[in-house]
Amino acid sequence: MKALSIRQPWAWLIVNGHKDIENRQWRTHYRGKILVHAAKKMTREEHAVAAAMAAEQGVTIPAYDDLERGGIVGEVEIVDCVDVDPSPWFIGQWGFVLKDAKPQPLMPCNGKLGFFHVGKEAA
Repeated sequence: MKALSIRQPWAWLIVNGHKDIENRQWRTHYRGKILVHAAKKMTREEHAVAAAMAAEQGVTIPAYDDLERGGIVGEVEIVDCVDVDPSPWFIGQWGFVLKDAKPQPLMPCNGKLGFFHVGKEAA
């Protein structure tokens, strides 16, 4: 199954259904379910920026040390790829429009750039 590595707390926001678009500098023609991989790296500054943006949407994210990293944390469906979107989360050149997010317990695994394949045990 395809997976996409996303830094925390953005991965948490996605799998918990708060963030409906993933910003990228590249477009995709892929449509369908993907696994969300929470990257190992996250700075305190990234956490603070995301927390402020989430607060504007009425969402409180977990504390820095409470966010799981370094593995699959859920799944979501990519239903479109757009260059303009009214979502308050859209800030990028391209946005992967997301639906049907579901968190899952952390399954440790290494991430990669772009889409990558993960075994069926993660799905």
